[in-house]
Amino acid sequence: MSRNNFSRATIPQPFGAANWVTAARAAYAACLLGYGLWAMVVGHVPGPTLRWFWVVGALGALALDGVDGLLARRLGQTSAFGARFDMETDAATVLGLSLLVWLCDQAGSWVLAIGLMRYIFVTGSRVWPVLAAPLPPRKRRQAVCVAQIAALILAIVPGVWPELARPICLAALAALVYSFAVDIAWLVASRADEKEEAVV
Repeated sequence: MSRNNFSRATIPQPFGAANWVTAARAAYAACLLGYGLWAMVVGHVPGPTLRWFWVVGALGALALDGVDGLLARRLGQTSAFGARFDMETDAATVLGLSLLVWLCDQAGSWVLAIGLMRYIFVTGSRVWPVLAAPLPPRKRRQAVCVAQIAALILAIVPGVWPELARPICLAALAALVYSFAVDIAWLVASRADEKEEAVV
């Protein structure tokens, strides 16, 4: 949930192998979101074949999620742009998968909160500037992101009953809410400390 943005994160030249891997993941996320929005508009319910198609693609994207970071570190290609590109790709993937879970009737509309949470946070930062401050890196966010994607993938696997998919997605949502709550609490406390230091 870094507050850096693309206007501050210059696109590296050359683009770099790590960013190309992320671009492949972004292409999958764009296709998934586009399909999900189309299916929602026309009322199309994904059948087992399409569900397997998106599951396999999501598993590939999840595997590549570890590859791009590894490449960036090994090749010295880490950058603010790469970090933000990776984060936005993760967010789009999660939104697309949560939409697909809902379209497959594996969980209620509440599952969309998993995919919308980051965008709600970003919108909230426009209203409450304290949320726009930088956050220190935490492995927790990465772990929760992977857990969300894994839970949503499992929920759309053909043959997984909604009775199983719902609690899995609910657990993923609970972990996400906890992660955001921890970060918001840290941002508020950090802001309060800065005000105290300014007064002193």
